[in-house]
Amino acid sequence: MAEDSPKDDELAGTEQPFVQHLMELRDRLVKAMIAIAVAAIALSLYPGPAELYDLMAAPLVAHLPKGATLIATSVISPFMVPLKIMMVAALLLALPFVLWQVWAFVAPGLYMHEKKLVLPLVISSTVLFFIGVAFCYFFVFGQVFKFIQSFAPKSITAAPDIEAYLGFVINMFIAFGMAFEVPIVVIVLARMNIVTIQKLKDFRGYFVVLAFIIAAIVTPPDVVSQLALAIPMCLLYEIGIWAAQVFIKHTQAPDAETAGTP
Repeated sequence: MAEDSPKDDELAGTEQPFVQHLMELRDRLVKAMIAIAVAAIALSLYPGPAELYDLMAAPLVAHLPKGATLIATSVISPFMVPLKIMMVAALLLALPFVLWQVWAFVAPGLYMHEKKLVLPLVISSTVLFFIGVAFCYFFVFGQVFKFIQSFAPKSITAAPDIEAYLGFVINMFIAFGMAFEVPIVVIVLARMNIVTIQKLKDFRGYFVVLAFIIAAIVTPPDVVSQLALAIPMCLLYEIGIWAAQVFIKHTQAPDAETAGTP
């Protein structure tokens, strides 16, 4: 019998770990999908898709003229739109568990100092995203709709389409949720030595201009929503600079810490 070639010997034993990683990834994805499905089932039972849409539409309805309501211009919109809202809400509800599955998958391959880096970022980025969405819903929507309705001519009766409103809400949630991730971006850039803390401080003035440009692009063309997005971004940038200094200090690799000591 011919002996195995050296190339075969080099590859021996590498297939199984790779397959195991794929199987674990599959299991993590299945668990994440199950979590989203469970959240969707729970939301379908209480409060229900229709009630979820009413809750989402409440900031707009509160500022519509008396007797005005949202309308559906498509036959299946009254069914599909609440269903979409329920799925979006289920994803948000299950997001902490989904991110935990991501963390559980990558954590075994990280060093201890890297775990100190990744886990706080996963948790804080999730919390900041939810804070951004909550800020948008509880504060920004009310101010924006009030501002828009104050400019509406009395001869016009507002009757927004429910599907268009859904798209508007999702875009705004994503915009504010991502905008509140500014500290995480600043920390990662500084921790990976892409930019220094001093350069981040020097970039303050440019970031203010950039924040207002981004706000003008991703929000409706009204001054209220633009200010409501740009001002928090500037404040969060300052918080990110401060947090980056603390974060770098407490997540140094052991060899880096040793090298830094005299």
